[in-house]
Amino acid sequence: MIKQSMISIKNKSFKGKKVIVRVDFNVPLDESSKVSDNSRIKASLPTVKKLISDGARVILMSHLGRPSGVEEKFSMKNIISEVEKVFNLKIKFADDILSPLTEKKVKNLKPNEILLLENLRFYKGEKQGDHFFAKRLASFADCYVNDAFGTSHRSHASTTIIAQFFKNKKFSGFLIDKEVRSIKKVLKDGKSPVLAILGGSKVSSKISIINSLIEIADDIIIGGGMAFTFIKALGGEIGNSICEIDRLGEALRILKTAHQKKVSIHLPVDVICSKSLFDNQSIKTFMIKEIPKNWEGFDSGPESLKLFDKIILKSKTILWNGPVGVFEEDRFSHGTISVGNSIAKSTKNGAFSLVGGGDSVSAAKKFNFQDKVSYISTGGGAMLESLEGKELPGIKALSN
Repeated sequence: MIKQSMISIKNKSFKGKKVIVRVDFNVPLDESSKVSDNSRIKASLPTVKKLISDGARVILMSHLGRPSGVEEKFSMKNIISEVEKVFNLKIKFADDILSPLTEKKVKNLKPNEILLLENLRFYKGEKQGDHFFAKRLASFADCYVNDAFGTSHRSHASTTIIAQFFKNKKFSGFLIDKEVRSIKKVLKDGKSPVLAILGGSKVSSKISIINSLIEIADDIIIGGGMAFTFIKALGGEIGNSICEIDRLGEALRILKTAHQKKVSIHLPVDVICSKSLFDNQSIKTFMIKEIPKNWEGFDSGPESLKLFDKIILKSKTILWNGPVGVFEEDRFSHGTISVGNSIAKSTKNGAFSLVGGGDSVSAAKKFNFQDKVSYISTGGGAMLESLEGKELPGIKALSN
């Protein structure tokens, strides 16, 4: 569970201070190593603008990709032009964190200037949570700011260990503040009825989340591939649809627990099927408990979507984690689009809606829902661990 005992940068002045900021610039790159989606860079802008307007000397650090040692394609210099474009500021660059030259660049940094460090994951000490690497990073600054919610579930040198060197001088950035507030709004302060919409393919990856949400939700919609495990557990015929046979007992236990706690779990009643994902000819709608052999379910059917719409529109707090169909394929995207439209409508009517976790964020962006919901989380794994009730090491480390 996220405990909000951290201090925000909001009411602090950083005039003349050297401030090292953990940002999340882990952005997708195209084949020519150019940034293909700059939304994470944009998300850090309010924090950086605040520090620059205060007259701080700003040192930015992030990882990029999953490099095996030093790999040119994952160098932070590949994203400098995009960062300069978003910030509308000139960015200085330090190509080796351990070099004495970087110390000199930090020392020569003037107020309102920004220095970007090389990819943190070029150094083994980052992922190992190495004390000495964290101390090296800390030596560059007077204050530490964490604004990388998406990596705050990792005990890495730049997100967790570094904070111990900044007693009473460690702060949360505006992005982390927003993420924490939004998750708290669902888990602790949600107006009833509280609805969780869970999709994706595997029950096994969502068990901890479902157990946590049963404690706070009034309704839970389970869609996508994971619904078939529940239908199979209830004795339904699901054809060749995806199913975790070893989780049938777990599915029944979840349904029983929800019933005991008076939480309504809603499963699809019909489903759009094909004989294979790439078979354009054979597409039919079946009742979800009566899918013939050799047929496979790929999207929620029309009756399911009517049911989901009704539940979404009566809800006052909505969490959406996971699509309800294989939305990447146009002919199986209707269910996810319909759920997104219903959430947008409910949000317009005054509900609070939080979208988070990998594929649901991708779907929201693909179908242009990002401006029609209350908040889209930037932290996939971090958000999911928060929903499971876990305390994130990077957030805990900010407690003074």
